[in-house]
Amino acid sequence: MLRYLLETKGYRVVEAADGLEAVAVAKSSRPDLVLMDLSLPRLDGLSAMRRIREEASLHAVPAVAVSGRVKAEDRADALAAGFREYITKPIDFDQLLDLLARLLPQAIDANPSVN
Repeated sequence: MLRYLLETKGYRVVEAADGLEAVAVAKSSRPDLVLMDLSLPRLDGLSAMRRIREEASLHAVPAVAVSGRVKAEDRADALAAGFREYITKPIDFDQLLDLLARLLPQAIDANPSVN
């Protein structure tokens, strides 16, 4: 559903089924932004983000962690792993759009890619 909603707003979305695939997809697609759930199979979102940040060309790509966890330490762990922002589920789509506009102000007209 999130993919569909983002695509209706003009975003190009590339998906991955698990954390290992997310790392590979990020390396191959070079997204403008990474939107990643922290609870992923095979490799959790924190570990996947650490691996993505090891890639020099992806070091500065904005990344948003998505989680159902609301504790301050969960947010701190995500930021320490390399995420720039942290949003909780259920996702408020208007809030997400505002966040994306802040992180990718030039992307609204430039067909951004979200991984």
